[in-house]
Amino acid sequence: MIDARVAASFGKQSMMASLGAELVAAGDGACVIRAPRLAQFGQQHGAAHAAVAFALGDSAAGYAALTLLPQGQEVMTAEMKINLLSPAMGDAFEAVGEVVRAGRRLTVVRAEVFALSGETRKSIALLQGTMIGV
Repeated sequence: MIDARVAASFGKQSMMASLGAELVAAGDGACVIRAPRLAQFGQQHGAAHAAVAFALGDSAAGYAALTLLPQGQEVMTAEMKINLLSPAMGDAFEAVGEVVRAGRRLTVVRAEVFALSGETRKSIALLQGTMIGV
């Protein structure tokens, strides 16, 4: 299931388009985004740059929050922390975002980013942050 409001917002994101990202699922406080590993976003050691994991995780967490916000509101990141667990090696990446607690003004979220290689799915980053409705 993909929430229509999330799909419309995702379609306006040039960052996600640049990463070749695809919205896989969004609804009920959760969101999944996948993107291929692209050579132009590599770093000097052969892995994808950490910014890729951050962008995918931040967007997945933010769109998870948006699914619970009232109609007419959009979402923005107020703060986000990332723990990089492993180099971003793989054929593609998947970010799974979820709402931890939705408050009246702020929503606490988290996301996990995985590197995908064939049948292997390896956790490469954990994010936790706060989203605000705008």
